[in-house]
Amino acid sequence: MRFPFYKMHGAANDFILLDDRSNQFPAHDTAWIARMAARRTGVGCEGVILIQSSAQADFRMRFFNPDGHEVEMCGNGARCVARLAHDLGIAPADMRIETVAGTIAARVGADGRVTLALTPPKDWRLHRHLFVQDRWYEYHFVNTGVPHAVIVVENLSEVPVAELGRAIRYHADFAPAGTNVDFVQAAGPDELRVRTYERGVEAETLACGTGMAAVAVVMARLGQVAFPVRVIPASGDVLIADARTEAGWDRLDVTLNGPAEYVFEGVLDYPGPLRPGALPGDGEEGRGADPAAR
Repeated sequence: MRFPFYKMHGAANDFILLDDRSNQFPAHDTAWIARMAARRTGVGCEGVILIQSSAQADFRMRFFNPDGHEVEMCGNGARCVARLAHDLGIAPADMRIETVAGTIAARVGADGRVTLALTPPKDWRLHRHLFVQDRWYEYHFVNTGVPHAVIVVENLSEVPVAELGRAIRYHADFAPAGTNVDFVQAAGPDELRVRTYERGVEAETLACGTGMAAVAVVMARLGQVAFPVRVIPASGDVLIADARTEAGWDRLDVTLNGPAEYVFEGVLDYPGPLRPGALPGDGEEGRGADPAAR
C-alpha cells in the first residue's frame, strides 16, 4: 500500500501528516510508525498525524509519537494539521478539530500562521517538590492537552535538559503515564524562554506547543507574566500565548499563535508488519519492510 504524505514543521517541531479519511493507514502497527519516524532510516519526524473524518468536528486529528504510540494532543502538530486541512479544502479557515484531549478550535491566517484554541488546562499542582539527581526541585504541574511539569530556572542555557528531563519524566510523582518536562526562564514581564524534554520523543525538542502553553499559564498564575505572552522555544521562533482569566484558572480559553510551514511531500510504501525479530530483506515477510519516501 502507498500513502502520500506531507512533511511540515511548527517552530522546528516536525511532523509527517497524512489524509486518512479513508481509514486505510495502519495505525495499529506501532513498529512501522516508529521506523517511519526514525531520523536515519525513515523519513524522520517528532510525530505522525492523521486527518480522519469526524461526526462532531471538521475532522479528527490522531497523533502518534515517534515511538509509534498514540497520545492525546500536540499543539505544534495541531497548527500544522489545521493549515494542511484548510489548504486541502477539508476544513474552512475557522475550524473545529476532534482530538483525544477534546475538541479544539483553530484559525488559519492569511500569512499561514495558525491560532490554536486549546482545551482548558486541568490537573493543576503548584509548588510541589521532588528529589532527583541528589537535590530537591520545585515544580508546577498542569495538563494542557498532555501532562507537563514546569520548572522555573534562572539560567536556561545551563540546564542539562536531556539528563534532568529524563529523570523527572519517569519520576514516581508522574507514574504511570509520565510527563513532559519544561524548563522556563522569565525574560521580561511578557516574554518567556523555554526548553522542553518531550515524553515519547525521549529527548529535548526544539519546540513543544502544549509545553509553551503550559509555561505561559503556569507563569501567569504565579504572577510572573501577564497575557498575552511571547514564548520563545529552543528553535528561536516567537509564539504568542494568550488567555482570559476572568472565568477562573480551570476554565481558561488558552490560544497559541505560531507558524506552520511546509517542508516537502512524498509517498510511503507499507508492505505489512515484520514478523518479530525479522530484519528488512530477511525472507518474504521482511523484504522491503523499511518505509520508502519518494
